[in-house]
Amino acid sequence: MADATDPSAGHVLTVVGVDADGVLDPAVAELVRDAEVLLGGRRHLALVPEVKGQRKVVWPSPLAENLDRLLAEVHGRRVVALASGDPTLSGVGTTLVRALGADAVRIVPAVSSVALARARMGWSAEESVVVTLVGRHEARLLRELAPGRRLLLLTSGSGTPAVVADLLGAAGHGDAPMTVLGELGGQDESRVTRPAREWLAVPAAEVPPLHVLAVEVPVAGPWRSAWTAGLPDDAFEHDGQLTRRDLRASALARLSPAPGQHLWDVGAGAGSVGIEWMRAHPTCRTTSVEAHPERAARISRNAARLGVPDLRVVEGRAPAALAGLTPPDAVFLGGGATRPGVLDACLDALREGGRLVVHGVTLETEALLADAYRTHGGELTRLAVETTAPVGTFTGWTPARTVTQWSLTR
Repeated sequence: MADATDPSAGHVLTVVGVDADGVLDPAVAELVRDAEVLLGGRRHLALVPEVKGQRKVVWPSPLAENLDRLLAEVHGRRVVALASGDPTLSGVGTTLVRALGADAVRIVPAVSSVALARARMGWSAEESVVVTLVGRHEARLLRELAPGRRLLLLTSGSGTPAVVADLLGAAGHGDAPMTVLGELGGQDESRVTRPAREWLAVPAAEVPPLHVLAVEVPVAGPWRSAWTAGLPDDAFEHDGQLTRRDLRASALARLSPAPGQHLWDVGAGAGSVGIEWMRAHPTCRTTSVEAHPERAARISRNAARLGVPDLRVVEGRAPAALAGLTPPDAVFLGGGATRPGVLDACLDALREGGRLVVHGVTLETEALLADAYRTHGGELTRLAVETTAPVGTFTGWTPARTVTQWSLTR
């Protein structure tokens, strides 16, 4: 097997996946044995035999702040880093590729904990989803809840099952079976299944620190996991400042969420548009800009409850609050379009292919949008929605306020 730091191979270091029992393929074992420097966690380093003259280095904590210093110290040496299973599955392999580039890092994976968990549960890859909670907010799993959905959760430690159980209970799924698969592939492998509500009473000391959590959502029960636009209005906590369901669906159809893309939700109110943007795909990102402190706090609560806790809230008033934000792929301006400089700032932020949607309900905003349409083109639409309501002993139509919508693609 080629040496990890052979310049002809273009590698600076090699990352080796290690199973729970520490048994390595002979060729991989030779690679580890020949390393001048061995990086890894204490558990991984303890799994491999001592080699005379080999330096073992435990990952510094916090890793992100110390990684560049460590890599500089070992530069030019034969370096192997040890990781669990598949190093690119929420592992250090991904971190090192980001730091050094894919051409500088060689990955030698072992069987991943996810593959072992699927094998133990009898779940196919096509019919289950992996959600990493390692270093992430546990509420991320809520986006994935749907009838019959099978989740494999990569967890941060022994306290995670109780946190997950609490979230499932609050979402109406206290009966969901939760299986803790401990020490997968090791001599102390274990499997314990309980309904979610029962895991609330299990002390963290009784949960293996290294585990994968398997959750099967019951077929019957509440469901708000549609990833198409248009969650019910009552899915959001709000004070009336909410882009209503039909208008939200129209706006998101034109904003066109795509994996990895970033939305500015300006004048966010309850945050509904930015939240549904992030629910469209796990890698979608939103920055919600809201001037009112109570509404800003409400956006964060809504985002966590609907499974997108990583949504960023910026408390401030546009256009000043837009300065320095990560550039957007799309912008939704739900309020404040007539404030001087706001619309221009949103337009200026758009790159080629970026999308902008602006809503207005006043004559002044409508005039502004009509002028913008004449100047920049795009699409100008008036949206009128009526819903049924009692009229005495009969039923009639109640109109909502008509909204003027201007949309533009650069």
